Amino acid sequence: MSDVLALVEARLRSALGEPDARAAVTFLGTDRIEVLRFTGTDGTDGTDGTDGTDGEEGRDDAGVVRYATLGMSAQPMADPTSPLADPVRGPRAELILTVRRGRADTDKVLRPLAVLAASPQVEGVVVAPGASLDTGEPLWPGAPFTSVLVAEPGGLVEDLELDAPMDPVRFLPLLPMTPNEAAWKRVQGAAALQERWLRHGTDLRDPLRAGVPLG
Repeated sequence: MSDVLALVEARLRSALGEPDARAAVTFLGTDRIEVLRFTGTDGTDGTDGTDGTDGEEGRDDAGVVRYATLGMSAQPMADPTSPLADPVRGPRAELILTVRRGRADTDKVLRPLAVLAASPQVEGVVVAPGASLDTGEPLWPGAPFTSVLVAEPGGLVEDLELDAPMDPVRFLPLLPMTPNEAAWKRVQGAAALQERWLRHGTDLRDPLRAGVPLG
């Protein structure tokens, strides 16, 4: 599946520019996961305006850093209830996290991101929009977030079509959640949490932001 990853990296480069750093993590019994860092890019993050901005497309994002996984899409994700995993068909995805640069040591997010990207292989889960992913630790030192909400793809990096019968690769934005937000989302749902973020003008790119009011 190296050809798939070569196409994925080419798509990331065409959308985000050249990565200025990359790291690789290998977990026992899984394929290698890389995390690429992109800085000084322009574009949107696919959050439909729930990033604390006015929702304008094409705003200047020179002050953000993006982290994208590479390796999660090498194999299709399998339905954990299925007795046999199809080695060709099934959803494929990579993860993208966008944060404001220089406010925290966010480069330490590389390993937690790799852990999340390996979760389909390790835990047999299918990562899809609306899902919550828990890292079990702060995303970076001092981070008020230990989990992320998977947002809808397409706003930043377009789906990558692969030769049939393979499913396209989707590039899923991750939105950090505080523990209280994650607990509230489990009860109220992803759409309700995103609506609350939007209503309060929450800057989801701020690596030090406080949780949104939930009362």
